[in-house]
Amino acid sequence: MPKFIEMPKLSDTMTEGTLAKWTVKEGEKIAVGKAIADIETDKATMEYASPFEGVLHKVIVQAGQKVPLNAPLAVLLEDDEAVPANLDELIAKAQAAAAPAPAAEKKTASSTTKASAASPRLPQAPQHKSRASAAGAALRVKASPLAKKIAAERGIDLNSLLGSGPGGRVVRADVENAPAGGVGARVAVTPTIRPTFGPEDERVTTSSMRNIIAERLLASKTQIPHFYLQMEIDAAPLMEFRAHLNATSEKTGGNKYTVNDFILKSVIRAAQAQPAINAAWDGDAIVKFKSVGLSVAIAIDDGLVTPVIKQAEKKTLLEVSQSVKDLAGKAKNKKLSPDDFAGGTITVSNLGAYGIDQFAAIINPPQAAIVAIGSIRNVPVVNDKGQIVAGQRMWIGLSGDHRVVDGAVAATFLAEMRKLLENPALMLV
Repeated sequence: MPKFIEMPKLSDTMTEGTLAKWTVKEGEKIAVGKAIADIETDKATMEYASPFEGVLHKVIVQAGQKVPLNAPLAVLLEDDEAVPANLDELIAKAQAAAAPAPAAEKKTASSTTKASAASPRLPQAPQHKSRASAAGAALRVKASPLAKKIAAERGIDLNSLLGSGPGGRVVRADVENAPAGGVGARVAVTPTIRPTFGPEDERVTTSSMRNIIAERLLASKTQIPHFYLQMEIDAAPLMEFRAHLNATSEKTGGNKYTVNDFILKSVIRAAQAQPAINAAWDGDAIVKFKSVGLSVAIAIDDGLVTPVIKQAEKKTLLEVSQSVKDLAGKAKNKKLSPDDFAGGTITVSNLGAYGIDQFAAIINPPQAAIVAIGSIRNVPVVNDKGQIVAGQRMWIGLSGDHRVVDGAVAATFLAEMRKLLENPALMLV
């Protein structure tokens, strides 16, 4: 009996995946655990290892194709197994079984599913009063014929949209900019302003990961009330201490520490000292995390990934440094697993290496804070004696969710970071 290699669920938010490339060919014998393909998820591109042993008889999904979870990607046969006469029929049945549920079915399922209290989520957009129904009955919505047609094709509930046309009429652009199968909270849809481009310009279709980044950042900026604080620190003690530590470590063939290692450790210690930062908004409650899950922003070709150092408060400076190097290596080689992204409670984004002095970062939902790190600059400063001397300065910033974090709490957090970075030996205690 043939076996199907199926699109796996490689992240907790994944509903579909893109087959980036095959690393095996038809006719090749495959062992269990052998890497056979690269799959692009909503978070990263990951290697996929075969769950079965056999011969790769037929590739169903070609490189670049996007398919839903559990859709068949390829057919595996055992050694010397005859090809079934009804193989095409079996493939068609497997594809049909993996197809997304119709909109009506999705709506019924969503109405009976209970929310998980253990997983903080972004809040739903508030209902619009003009469309609210006390009895919850279906509403009659004004919509253009073309909008109705597109909505029917895409399984979009017109009741879930606020029209941008005259008198609130739902028009084509409203439907095209709505999520597929969109139901539930009623949201106003603003038409996307599309660029005009010529024959020499290039329009590049975005990847699944890029699309998810866009969706999550849009949700973050529109649903989370951001506020921003920044603070300048004296980086000279940190640079001197790091140089001394690396010189000592080099003699014994030990670890080489980066400036970012100290920054990450300072964020961990500051989050312990000010635990209100290490939290998330959960609709009508605030989740306070017992452990610090440090999400570290790492740039890759297709965007930014934020793997997590779990239980970071239990790690020494050396262990933090080694953890970051391991995660960065895995990200570069597309070896990050779904578990590497789970459990983040606060994020650090460091653009200092790119020459950025200071910036305001966008919160990584559902977290309540992200720390932004700028470059270290040689600048003239005024010392304690009122003299202008050469110094080294660095800006650190925090973007906070004002539903969870108050300004004074965030300021205290940054002050704790400054104390640690200006007295780096404290991070070894």
